[in-house]
Amino acid sequence: MSSEATQRTLSAGDPLGTHRVLDPPGALPQPAERLCADTSRHFETEIVVDVETLNIDAASFRQMEEASGGDPDGVARLVLETVARRGKQHNPVTGSGGMLLGVVRRVGALAEHRGFAVGDRIATLASLSLTPLSLRRIVAVRPTSAQIDVEGAAIVFASAPLARMPGDMPERLALALLDVAGAAPQVARFAGSRDSVVVLGAGGKSGLLCAAEARRCVGRSGRVIGLEASPEYAADLRALGICDHVAVADARDPIAVRDVVLPLTGDAGADLTLSCVNVPGVELSAIVATRDRGKAYFFAMSTSFTAAALGAEGIGKDIDLYIGNGYAHGHAEHTLALVRESPALAQLLSSRYG
Repeated sequence: MSSEATQRTLSAGDPLGTHRVLDPPGALPQPAERLCADTSRHFETEIVVDVETLNIDAASFRQMEEASGGDPDGVARLVLETVARRGKQHNPVTGSGGMLLGVVRRVGALAEHRGFAVGDRIATLASLSLTPLSLRRIVAVRPTSAQIDVEGAAIVFASAPLARMPGDMPERLALALLDVAGAAPQVARFAGSRDSVVVLGAGGKSGLLCAAEARRCVGRSGRVIGLEASPEYAADLRALGICDHVAVADARDPIAVRDVVLPLTGDAGADLTLSCVNVPGVELSAIVATRDRGKAYFFAMSTSFTAAALGAEGIGKDIDLYIGNGYAHGHAEHTLALVRESPALAQLLSSRYG
């Protein structure tokens, strides 16, 4: 390659973002230990964003809260330390990140085809664990929504999805929905008419969306069973009327989960079980709740692939295990449309996150 061609390649940047990886050399941005978040370095495949809010992954935020003794200032310190050390919000304990809300500052020449312009308000749909990020300060920490208001800048790679913020709902609500937008479209792929579907953590953000999508997919001839550890969230779920049965149960207790689900499914188990719980140690609950040759889908970032695979093997369960993918074609509009179609769901989510 000529020196001129090499220079063009360097100024363009790798679409996957490898040009921002500092350590280890040759890694992709997500598994990398450190990224370069220096926005004074311009690459034509990148979009630079002035960041206003970080929407932290639920498992990550919970872990930081526990490590800080519930102190929001402690969570802020951990975020600042992680970003300063790694050049991204990539929780070293949970391995997860979240996503962000901001305003487009710069669009590289090779990113103009994506249709975004300077001044657009956008949300990133790729994880903070692979997004170069620098923070000047943290303005506020809001534990209820796991959102953190900040002043900073981020870099979006050519391969990373993002969405323009909708104008018909509060931005904080839209940000919360886009954070888990991959959940509902996956349910639509897996749940069939007349199926029995179990949702673990059904009262939380992704759980509510999964339960609502499951109801839409299975129809009234199917069955949706919601399990939720929080009595308050379980009451909210009952009031929505999207589940045929709601039980207060800790998903870390597989025997308790089994004893709820089996009598409601003719002792067979569910056709599809969705795990939306933001704590570790719930893999076996999803497995025991699922019928032979059924499907278990793990959406939460706290899931252990090892625990799921060996757990199913250990109790002789022949079921299909799926790892949650936060991205699906059209997932942002799919999820926003689902909430728009249900005023009661929109009101509940808005009361928590809007």
